[in-house]
Amino acid sequence: MIGWFEAVILGLIQGLTEFLPISSSAHIRVVSAFAGWPDPGAAFTAVIQLGTEAAVLIYFRKELWEIISTWTRSLFNKELRDNWAARMGWYIIAGTLPIAVLGLVLKDQIETVFRDLRIVGVTLIVFALILWWADHTARNTLSLQTHLNFKHALGYGFAQSLALIPGVSRSGGTVTAGLLLGYRREDAAKYSFLLAIPAVLASGGLELFEIGEGQAPAWGPTILATVISFFVGYAAVAWFLRYISTHRFTPFVIYRIVLGVFVILSVGMGWIPAQG
Repeated sequence: MIGWFEAVILGLIQGLTEFLPISSSAHIRVVSAFAGWPDPGAAFTAVIQLGTEAAVLIYFRKELWEIISTWTRSLFNKELRDNWAARMGWYIIAGTLPIAVLGLVLKDQIETVFRDLRIVGVTLIVFALILWWADHTARNTLSLQTHLNFKHALGYGFAQSLALIPGVSRSGGTVTAGLLLGYRREDAAKYSFLLAIPAVLASGGLELFEIGEGQAPAWGPTILATVISFFVGYAAVAWFLRYISTHRFTPFVIYRIVLGVFVILSVGMGWIPAQG
């Protein structure tokens, strides 16, 4: 069972890794395994993500208010329907559909099979290589306000749905998709963060009913981890957006590969169990 100390550590990890393309769910799974703690499970992971998502809501509060208010008014005012904020509202909805459908269809696998550390290690490595390739071949020229469309939104959405597997990374998958589509790094990351809001809020909201039941962690440690992830996550998203405006993703690629190899080796040597 997750206690107070474990909650502090896992909250810090969630806040530090959620917005970086290194997979927060993989880190929570791996750290728990090496520390000898029980797998906190998909419910705990989904709920503490509400903390980091709250950080996104506050960080992008002006853009979000413009998107929500303009999209709502555009339902009744045709003149607003070509406004970028109104269109962005529809693009976020469209981009959320793939993960919503796949999340429901694959719920059992997400909570069991996908949390196998051998799978986590492989996905860390494979998607690191894909991110590296995208980063080094991307045009890095398109902007969200002038180029985002429904086709691109769905592409982002399918990339986000890959993050149902720990090790892929929600931000890593969607940013990679954005780079492959030709968007600037900071624009790809910004849409990635905005797109995650409905999925994370829905997932965390549904999993709230699991907290404190059966093998799921208790409410107290879960709330503590969520609060910590909020404060750390706010600092992390601000730093990350500044960093990628002038730097490539190479350090994250190297880190993912090293971690993935270490996880696979550790399971193979019997240092940690593949299943929690």
